[in-house]
Amino acid sequence: MTVKIKVYSDYVCPFCFLAEKPLEEAIKGKDVEVEWMPYELRPYPNETLIPEGEYLQSTWRQSVYPMAERMGIDIVLPKVSPQPYTHLAFEGYQYAKEKGKANEYNDRMLRAFFQEEQDIGNIEVLTKLAGEIGLDEIEYREALETRKYKEAHQKALKHAYTEANITAVPTFVIGDTKIAGIRSKETLEQIINDELSRQITDFPEGMACGVDGC
Repeated sequence: MTVKIKVYSDYVCPFCFLAEKPLEEAIKGKDVEVEWMPYELRPYPNETLIPEGEYLQSTWRQSVYPMAERMGIDIVLPKVSPQPYTHLAFEGYQYAKEKGKANEYNDRMLRAFFQEEQDIGNIEVLTKLAGEIGLDEIEYREALETRKYKEAHQKALKHAYTEANITAVPTFVIGDTKIAGIRSKETLEQIINDELSRQITDFPEGMACGVDGC
């Protein structure tokens, strides 16, 4: 059976971007299905962070940059100030999901922000990025302007906040196992293998039919 993996993330979380690589390496050759789940760290009208502020400067200097260097991943603290709200990008994600390009879209948003310093809160920018992965730009832009997927996105957020009880990102839900924070390839592999083994051992062995029935 396929192990289902849900990754709760926000497009302005650097650790969500860094979490992609070990996850990709961990799932190679395995029967898994990955779904990225929306989560807004600072939904409107909460104020978003500013890159020139001491909090982000110190966090990146002490944690993000050292980890990225160790992992061999190019990342930069985007100069977009204040940091963008991500609800429009996530509404676009719902459109991309409908078109079968959810994971590709998710990756493009993260790279656009953390490697190219693009403003992923801007409809013009989002539309261009959507076109780059083969989505219909006219349809996509119209979906954002009319807020066609607002309800779907709000439903996804409600699930994350109240049903899945997510309090930090990235959070991985691998089968029945839930873990918060970026994880190594080895840790993810072990959890995936444990879940695969559990599925095998959960098989209802010994079931049979006799002369009197089953």
